[in-house]
Amino acid sequence: MPEAEVHGPIDYILIEFTGNRLTGRAAEELVNLVERGIVQVYDVMVVGKDANGSVYWVDLAEGTGQAGGFADLAGARSGILAEDDLLEVADAMQPGTLAALILYENTWAIPFVAAALESGGTLIGGGRIPAQDVMEVLDALESLEATT
Repeated sequence: MPEAEVHGPIDYILIEFTGNRLTGRAAEELVNLVERGIVQVYDVMVVGKDANGSVYWVDLAEGTGQAGGFADLAGARSGILAEDDLLEVADAMQPGTLAALILYENTWAIPFVAAALESGGTLIGGGRIPAQDVMEVLDALESLEATT
């Protein structure tokens, strides 16, 4: 193992929910991933945009109904994400929605990253294809196969 602490890739996602309340189902699955050691959550922040387009923050520590199950992740505050980040992501949101901004490390990848570094490898590129894009392409390919 290299002398420096090894980390897995760190990603962020912004998930928008309609209405002014989260059900908690997505948060339950995120907690499940953490408990299984697949990801480590660095930050969870919830931002809302009212019908008039005004932006507000949901304090997860208060555990209000608006926060849904994300209140269980109120302690996930590394400081990497700040209020400025919420203002920036709010631009992508529709009025009358809530969004969860989640910063997480892919801990499942740490052994792979360590092995690559030990072997003299250097990461020279990376990227992410959004899940929605993957689902759309796979649906299109499936439709194409069905017609041939």
